[in-house]
Amino acid sequence: MSDAAGSGGDAVALTLVTMTTGERYEVAGSAESIEAAIVGASRGSIMQLAWLTEAGTGRSIAINPLHVVALAAAPSATATG
Repeated sequence: MSDAAGSGGDAVALTLVTMTTGERYEVAGSAESIEAAIVGASRGSIMQLAWLTEAGTGRSIAINPLHVVALAAAPSATATG
């Protein structure tokens, strides 16, 4: 897995993941790739989590795919203006 968050100045696709609790996570990756990770986890074994990389911190987070209610493309990390 590449470290997109730390790659010298290139625009990084970000996605906002909203949970049933209302908590939101901004994660590295396009909405399509994050959706694929969440769908893959939901089709896996019971209680399989979707592992994502939190934007800004680079921290790995695991989310329960059954608790995701929305995905939205976020502005690029290097976007200005």
